[in-house]
Amino acid sequence: MQIPIENIYYLLCYAWDNVKEKGKVQIEAEQIAAPLDLLVHLLIKGSAILLKKGLDHNYQETVSEVPGIKGKFLFSRTVKTHLLFHQRTICMYDEFSADILANRIWITTFKNVLHIRKVNKQLKYEIVGLLRMLPPVTPLRIASAHFNDVKLNRNNRFYQFILNICRLIHECTVPTETEGEFQFMDFTREEKKMALIFEAFVRNFYKLEQHTYSVLRERLKWQFRAKEDNHRRFLPRMETDISLENEKEKIIIDTKYYTQTLISHYDREKIYSGNLYQLFSYLMNLKDQSEKSRQATGILLYPTVEQEYDLEYQYQQHPIRIHTVNLNAHWTDISRRLKEIIRVDSR
Repeated sequence: MQIPIENIYYLLCYAWDNVKEKGKVQIEAEQIAAPLDLLVHLLIKGSAILLKKGLDHNYQETVSEVPGIKGKFLFSRTVKTHLLFHQRTICMYDEFSADILANRIWITTFKNVLHIRKVNKQLKYEIVGLLRMLPPVTPLRIASAHFNDVKLNRNNRFYQFILNICRLIHECTVPTETEGEFQFMDFTREEKKMALIFEAFVRNFYKLEQHTYSVLRERLKWQFRAKEDNHRRFLPRMETDISLENEKEKIIIDTKYYTQTLISHYDREKIYSGNLYQLFSYLMNLKDQSEKSRQATGILLYPTVEQEYDLEYQYQQHPIRIHTVNLNAHWTDISRRLKEIIRVDSR
């Protein structure tokens, strides 16, 4: 599925809940040929904004050799190194420093990008120039857990946009046979990764761009009677991708991402049966027995870059609909289409 670069950018901004940054970091889509170049371009533009804002600093515990005494005097270490004869000591003290985890991830990612195959040469030149302006930080072998350890607040929120880019680059980069060289795996061609991005995009789009429904992920309980209570723990977890709800209506949306929207069976296109079973399970196991739950609408939502589908069915009191959204369309058409699917005003 070939999605235009500009639309990939919008998908990521909504999926990461960084829509405000969409207006701060402009892209020149016609100058960007591939998803990797998009991420590097965003990292460069975002870094320039961080430098203007001022890098985040924090107090870091430091142990080093100093003239005189600073902070906590480490007597035994100082004596062993014979520094007292030179009127120097080893001390432990707090230093206000840019050498914090967020900056280490960001700057290390910049350096790693220089070793990835097929990065646009002009982008590499820009990175080298930016690196000269950045403070020295402790080298870091980035692991997925590092991203969860970063603590952000309202004042340094823009770092989240930068770190989301760094995480995606990290997750999609693998070593090559050449030592010190890496290869980027195009995330837009990985169904599992794009399924998560598409789901988060749709959920956050509805949170931000309409006010008719509240939006959430909903944990459902199987409406089974268990012979013994401990038997329930063997049941799989059931959680909706997106639940939309107001005082009168309830809509459950299950998003799916495939390179082919429908499957072919004897030269005829069919909906994936497992997707229908899953949506059916959500509707049948709604705990709330209010009128809106008894008549809840179920929607399967697929992306496409070709033909649009609008299929409607009815099971007892539940309308069941299958829709697509064309990710090859202009962004304003994508926005209008998503609003039309849940039948809210698209103006």
